Amino acid sequence: MPIVSYAAEGRCIGHLPDGKVVFVENAVPGDVVDVRITKSKKSFAEGRMLRLVTPSPDRIVPFCEHFGVCGGCKWQMLPYEKQLEYKQQQVADQMKRIGHVALPEMEPISGSTLQRLYRNKLEFTFSSKRFRTNEELTAAGDAEFAPESALGFHAPGLFDKVVPINTCHLQPEPTNKIRNFLRDYTREHQLSYYDFRAHTGFMRNLMIRVTTTGEVLVNVVFGEDDAQVRGDMFAKLLAIAPEISTLCYTINTKWNDSIYDLEIHTYHGKGFITEKLEDFTFNISPKSFFQTNSTQAETLYRITRDFAGLNGSEVLYDLYCGTGSIGIFCSKGARKVIGIEVIEQAIEDAKVNAAQNGIGHALFYAGDVAAICTDAFFEEHGKPDVIITDPPRAGMSEKLVQQLLKMRAPKIVYVSCNPATQARDLALLDEAYRIDRMRPVDMFPHTHHIENVVLLTLR
Repeated sequence: MPIVSYAAEGRCIGHLPDGKVVFVENAVPGDVVDVRITKSKKSFAEGRMLRLVTPSPDRIVPFCEHFGVCGGCKWQMLPYEKQLEYKQQQVADQMKRIGHVALPEMEPISGSTLQRLYRNKLEFTFSSKRFRTNEELTAAGDAEFAPESALGFHAPGLFDKVVPINTCHLQPEPTNKIRNFLRDYTREHQLSYYDFRAHTGFMRNLMIRVTTTGEVLVNVVFGEDDAQVRGDMFAKLLAIAPEISTLCYTINTKWNDSIYDLEIHTYHGKGFITEKLEDFTFNISPKSFFQTNSTQAETLYRITRDFAGLNGSEVLYDLYCGTGSIGIFCSKGARKVIGIEVIEQAIEDAKVNAAQNGIGHALFYAGDVAAICTDAFFEEHGKPDVIITDPPRAGMSEKLVQQLLKMRAPKIVYVSCNPATQARDLALLDEAYRIDRMRPVDMFPHTHHIENVVLLTLR
């Protein structure tokens, strides 16, 4: 089957002999592939590539030994220029197919300056069950595998099995050195890895955060508490990785991996690291929300600030503000900044970030936007002249969209990590707003994920 074009979300398009569209993962336009149909509907089908018969001339050799197994960086077989081309196409297609609104000419996508080692945060899992590839299972036949643990990433679609990682190209060193030391140390000392079915095991998760300023934060999550074992491990870890600025640990005996309701213990360092975007500094702790590509976050925020067109007289509302990074980044151009976010811990971080940057005209509130933005609130703080909204992948609730239509701010800058839900929301806002500018931003090279920034102006 010839693969003729790119669709969206990392899937490509081929056609059955009767003309029916088939969506195929892991293919590239220009490939000829053998496909097994996994789902067939009236108007389309889905298929899995069984064999690459003839590779597309655009295909390149993936640079990572774990490509195709760990589930990340699925576009390594595409040159970065092609990735950007398909991402811009994805945004345009979804705006037209879902939004059905008048669109300006799209500005060129802003590619990431780093295509490798761009992430400032990675999370790894200790599992008592190593993921086995189809090749391993086929070769073994009916033979049973001896139990084997693994430290790495969860296998796609499996909650209890982990793909062991030797070298990851997503985050700069000392990440690989830290992870591989902990793998070797725990095996040498026969420390148990977490069993996600029995909910037992000593080693559970590993989070590593780095900054462009050179600081490194490590948080090791244990399923049990043993101060003696932990102390020996940490002493040796700090000896081989003196780059670690802050070393923390968390004891998690829950059935889920979330640490937001757990105490973080600081073993070494100040308990947080500091990132810098332009002249602004941001404290990042194990629980902090922060864009995971710091260098490209600066680009995204500059585009957002440019779209906002602030002249110093405006009241700026930053919705879904998280730790306040966008509002703080835009604060020099605003008379007042109002940040609103439902997560209370994020709001506390935002207040700290504003204070340490000497921004006294930024106020942050925890709660639902519709509940906070009342007539009394507007009377106290002023109605928004510009709104920046940066919702999660699900987009804005219809209730919030209706609230925006009532607030009638002269400008809205909509930052989205999911152009499909953004297009849906833009269609709802169309009754009062026109789209004046639109620009995609690539935060995650070698993946199908794409951000998109849109400027809406009140009609």
